[in-house]
Amino acid sequence: MAEVRTPFLQQYRINTLRLFGAVAFALLAVTASPPGAPLVNSLFELTGLLAIFTAIAGRVWSLFYIGGRKNAELVTDGPYSITRNPLYLFSLIGIAGLGAQTESLLSMVAMTGIAYFAFDMAMRGEEAFLAGRYGHSFEHYRQVTPRLLPDFSLWREADDTPLRSVKAVSGLKDGAVFLAAWLGIELIKLGQAAELLPVFWTLPF
Repeated sequence: MAEVRTPFLQQYRINTLRLFGAVAFALLAVTASPPGAPLVNSLFELTGLLAIFTAIAGRVWSLFYIGGRKNAELVTDGPYSITRNPLYLFSLIGIAGLGAQTESLLSMVAMTGIAYFAFDMAMRGEEAFLAGRYGHSFEHYRQVTPRLLPDFSLWREADDTPLRSVKAVSGLKDGAVFLAAWLGIELIKLGQAAELLPVFWTLPF
């Protein structure tokens, strides 16, 4: 079978996110979180951790269904029956969780918003490709299935669930990136507490 190539710039999106991550960590390293009640901060961090692990599990779950079928056929079952972009959805949840680890609502909203902007460009490119490849089938799928926020009433399971363990393992590798980022944020906070990192400003909230 010939390799299926997509016309949108997938590598460009990946590199954009890498650049965004590098800039975000550079800013976090010199930015202090707003002072807050210890209990509130602990709840913020706990909620963030739950979001990170939800993102990891959700991406693995989604990759079980899409496997090697992405761009080779139109996948509309499982998580793809309730949202057209479950992988992006769970990635945003994970990024919001990372933002929560900074104990700053402003930081969490900014990180999630910038990531959404990058994902939005990618989703537009992918939708244009799928519309050109699958025509009316994709147009019907687009009309009945939400783009991002899931509608659980639309759940539809495949007759023969095409589990792809190899792709699920790649989802775990993606999860390791989230865990490494969480560890990096914790190291930054420790460095600031020990006055090893300079703090140039404090976030208002």
